[in-house]
Amino acid sequence: MWKQWLTAIVLVAIAVGGAWIWRSMDSGTGAEESTQSSASAVNVVSPERDMVRDQVSAVGSLQALEAVELTTEVSGRVVKHNLAAGQRVDKGELLLQLDDRQATADLRVIESQLADARRQFERANRLRSNNSISQSQVDELRTAVDVALAEREAARVRLENHRIVAPFSGVLGLSDLSVGAYVTPGTAITTLDATDQMELTFSVPERFLGQVSLGQVVRGNSPAWPEEIFHGELVELGTRISELSRSLPVRALIDNPEGRLRPGQFMSASLTLREREALVIPEQAVLIRGDDKYVFLAEDGVAQRTRVTLGSRMPGLVEVVSGISDSDRVIITGQDRLSSGDRVEIKDEGNAIPDNRFQAMES
Repeated sequence: MWKQWLTAIVLVAIAVGGAWIWRSMDSGTGAEESTQSSASAVNVVSPERDMVRDQVSAVGSLQALEAVELTTEVSGRVVKHNLAAGQRVDKGELLLQLDDRQATADLRVIESQLADARRQFERANRLRSNNSISQSQVDELRTAVDVALAEREAARVRLENHRIVAPFSGVLGLSDLSVGAYVTPGTAITTLDATDQMELTFSVPERFLGQVSLGQVVRGNSPAWPEEIFHGELVELGTRISELSRSLPVRALIDNPEGRLRPGQFMSASLTLREREALVIPEQAVLIRGDDKYVFLAEDGVAQRTRVTLGSRMPGLVEVVSGISDSDRVIITGQDRLSSGDRVEIKDEGNAIPDNRFQAMES
């Protein structure tokens, strides 16, 4: 009987020992798997060197470099015009011709009077040589010649005022005049704008005053042409700071060779204060805690938290002034769940920096 009990006890002991050994082996395997699964999968990139611009953004309105509203100075009937809206004309080109027959006849009368006055003056000079006429009479005739000369010049101006010519090269605006219409002094004919270059007026915040100078690059963007960037440069600085906006009015010349931009048009502008080559990384790699800015670097399979100093921002990119180097591998995914010293497993390493290099405008 006691042998049966002894056999049962041995069997139970063997079963308990086997269970304990199995659980120990399973626990070790789980710990190993847990240790292996603790490495976080991340993506990394290497910082790149790129051109970075310190910029100021603003909005302004466009004006033609030269602009005028043409009007008449005399009355008359239109006999000829060249006023097609949108037409480009050269300086001195005839735009409007009024009936000038009366003015032409008046000029001929005055020229005849001038010729007669000169003949009388020349005859008086010959008579004066033998004292046949007094000096006062000669002086009167000389004055008559001078008056006739002045009247002829005035008649020529009146005749010229019947012709309206382009004072500079540009593009014509709308006009309602037709051949045969009667105009009076001050009648608006059309507008003329020089649009090869446009003036863009905007304001720069006072804090940038020490960095603004003539010749700096300006890039403009118009809602009418959202995909096109218009280039120009700063040409004029205001002399006074606005007390209301605490900003300095400035003026830039924007190239407009195809005539797409028009006077009065709205435009956003980007003024480049400084341009340099700098280290940039994807903006998504940066973490912010209070005033601290930092990134995680992958070093020998371990995440290392590194504080960085940032500079200018661009779409998807940010300049790193200090804290990392070109050879570092910056973690760009999953870094918000990491702590310094955590194991990481790099899943993908490559250039994840976007190709869009158009610089954002810093306000």
